[in-house]
Amino acid sequence: MATVNLSDYQPLQIDDAGSFRIGIVVSEWNGFITHHLRDGALEILDKEGVKPENIQLFSVPGAFELNYASMQLCKERKYDAVIAIGCVIRGETPHFDYVCSAVAQGIKDCNILTDTPTIFCLLTDDNTDQSIARSGGNLGNKGVEAAATALQMIVFKRGLSAQKGNIGFGK
Repeated sequence: MATVNLSDYQPLQIDDAGSFRIGIVVSEWNGFITHHLRDGALEILDKEGVKPENIQLFSVPGAFELNYASMQLCKERKYDAVIAIGCVIRGETPHFDYVCSAVAQGIKDCNILTDTPTIFCLLTDDNTDQSIARSGGNLGNKGVEAAATALQMIVFKRGLSAQKGNIGFGK
């Protein structure tokens, strides 16, 4: 939304964030945008105390490939969360709609078919100016929001695991 600064978040102050393991998949298509999103995510992970050696970056050619890479990382069960970063800018054909829909569905599948929270950080803008505004420009950086979301989902998942242990469910 053009009324929300994507870089605004309250520091999470998570006690054990240093132990969190995060995989970040970055599309190289529109890299002049996606690299800013990646950097925004890395900045927040660092601020919140995630150790650099617990963050692994992966590059894929385009947004469509985010699904495959994210699912593979989820299946490895090495990561507490996966962040999928990409940018699709509307063109003159319906290709934009197909790619955006497919990536949304693929990331949704990672979330419901695996036990690893997968964060959707795909800009789907009408033009380059909108993407710039959302990747560190006047509307903030969606990568910041994605990193904060990943951390919150790890805390959520760990809380569920602890709760299950306390009420008699299997771990």
